[in-house]
Amino acid sequence: MSDLYIGLMSGTSMDGIDACLIDLSNGTKLICTNKTELPRKVRNRLLALAQNEPTKTSACLIQLGELDADLGELFAAAAQTLLKLQSLQPEQIKAIGSHGQTLWHHPHGDFPFSLQLGDPARIAERTGITTVANFRQRDIAAGGQGAPLVPAFHAALFHVEHENRAILNIGGMANLTLLPAGRSLAEVSGFDTGPGNVLLDIQSQRHLGTSCDMNGALAAAGHCNDALLEKLLADRYFALPPPKSTGREYFNAAWLEHYLSGALLSPADIQATLVELTVRSAAQAILDHLPGCHRVLVCGGGAYNPQLMKRLAACLPETIIESTAIYGIDPDWIEAMAFAWLAHQTLQSRPGNLPRVTGARRRAILGAIHPAGATTGSLPGRNFPE
Repeated sequence: MSDLYIGLMSGTSMDGIDACLIDLSNGTKLICTNKTELPRKVRNRLLALAQNEPTKTSACLIQLGELDADLGELFAAAAQTLLKLQSLQPEQIKAIGSHGQTLWHHPHGDFPFSLQLGDPARIAERTGITTVANFRQRDIAAGGQGAPLVPAFHAALFHVEHENRAILNIGGMANLTLLPAGRSLAEVSGFDTGPGNVLLDIQSQRHLGTSCDMNGALAAAGHCNDALLEKLLADRYFALPPPKSTGREYFNAAWLEHYLSGALLSPADIQATLVELTVRSAAQAILDHLPGCHRVLVCGGGAYNPQLMKRLAACLPETIIESTAIYGIDPDWIEAMAFAWLAHQTLQSRPGNLPRVTGARRRAILGAIHPAGATTGSLPGRNFPE
């Protein structure tokens, strides 16, 4: 019997909504995928808020509320598209796991928080499917950073007993999951290593007028500037010990402008240096925290950038570098699959976070459940394990 879940994800690149349908009845099987581009107006408004552009408080709050509602409708439509593609009815889906669109990630200070938009109540109402969302908040309430949350799924999918593995997701940001051979789940670790594609995309937009450096062509035409790279790697984030997480609120156009000030370099050389920043920061994290790593599986949009993959292999010459596509899972869909899996964990009253990864005091059942249909009666899986 099928055990179907939908995962919805929009990453820090803010380029669209990834939707996937998975079957958890016998392992984890990816059934169907679909990507929906964010309307330009929605993306521009998100970028304006995420980059903290000056605005009146009331106008900011109105934009925030409107975007939350607008994205909720878009996420719901993305889920409905999957149903149409597979000729499925809402009642055949156990739940939707919606990560939402991160607008601001602030895991430090007196009142840490992480803000995702994409109203899950609208998703549940429009689709008629129970929706689990707001996964990060419970981990933060338990003293964690609320991110990254994908390592538990990486462990379930890719851990093997015979070799040390790392899973490197190169999305807008780059995050790492470290899977030591023959260890328990308690030994799995992970963290955000820093920028993935976000700075590369900013430079591509500026100098190519495109959303990304297709096939890494601009970077391949340039040469890494060692002096600039040294300055970039000296940023305080890279020296922070895990657990740590970051986002566009830190690594953004203003951050890049600060370090590029006075640098007389060609666009190609800047792009080549930014590629090196992404791979060096990730490679060094692997060397420092999982010595003897045998294999790195790369997912996210960066897996399609030949220059990123080439430079990563050069930085880790003793390690096998592969795309998750080798294992039958398209790199684009790992994160959306993860939040479908996390929704399943929630409905089964199973924890979804890893304290070693996020810094939380304990493992916790994540997410808020927005039931489909009537709100009365019992919810599934209320037998809380120890």
